[in-house]
Amino acid sequence: MHGQILALLTLLFLLRVLGQALVVYAAVGWLPASEHWFSGIIPYPFLLAIQIVMLAGMIKISADIWRAEGYFAAPQPNWPRLLTGISALYAGSMAGRYILTMILHPDMRWLGGTIPIFFHFVLAGFIFMLGRYHAQSRHTHDRV
Repeated sequence: MHGQILALLTLLFLLRVLGQALVVYAAVGWLPASEHWFSGIIPYPFLLAIQIVMLAGMIKISADIWRAEGYFAAPQPNWPRLLTGISALYAGSMAGRYILTMILHPDMRWLGGTIPIFFHFVLAGFIFMLGRYHAQSRHTHDRV
């Protein structure tokens, strides 16, 4: 089940990357404008390269766990606490970002500028599920 959830989260992130690329490079009008997709802190070509590397990693991790073989499927006893902690900090910082955005930019309430925040929650969810997988596999491995 973890592999399927990781694959779904990967698909959601892929759709976000494709959506943003369509807006930036194909100027599609049926998706939100470019400024809704990212803050502009990182130049888009560099951001796209980072996102492609992330997607490659997410696909590898999802595939390993779905198939129950490969590096990322092997029980990693130190990963559960680390990954769930990172995911909690990541999600918490995005909740804080949302609250600050709504306070500092009342014109954006309630959904303005939330595309990046939502997809950061997707990434935090991916990290969390990876941690949960390793927590469960550790317990399964201990019983064998």
